[in-house]
Amino acid sequence: MITWFDALLVTLWAAVTALGARRGLSGLAWGLGGVATCFLANAISSSALISLPIAALAGVGLGTVITRRLQNPLDQPWHLGAGAAGGFALGGVLIATLALNFPLDMRVDAQGSRGVYPSVSLPPALYTAVRGSAIQNGLRGIWASNAAVKTLLIPDQVRR
Repeated sequence: MITWFDALLVTLWAAVTALGARRGLSGLAWGLGGVATCFLANAISSSALISLPIAALAGVGLGTVITRRLQNPLDQPWHLGAGAAGGFALGGVLIATLALNFPLDMRVDAQGSRGVYPSVSLPPALYTAVRGSAIQNGLRGIWASNAAVKTLLIPDQVRR
């Protein structure tokens, strides 16, 4: 079932993709650099107090390098497609992160302790939208994926 939460995520993804296309080659560098910066900040620390300044510094540095190196990012028509690919990659990471980072509930029963996503302590409208989200349900396999994907998308769930 598609919920308002799915519509919000798809709109965000489309907006980031369009922003990447509008920036051309610098959009490709911006999108892929953004994904790399997120991974680096999450790999260094799961603490927001440490990873946010690292990501901010890396982002400013990356932005400065892109601006100075790519003087004419829209010279060729294919630059729009390259920028859209960068925006698509960064948008995909953003929506996956938003879909998978609500609080968990821990349930203990006869089978043992297990996490239940999302937490029932969320406001009812948000809980219903996230629980029924087609995007969130499609991304559930990430919980059991390799450590690199989990570091990028759900860093608080990676065992260090």
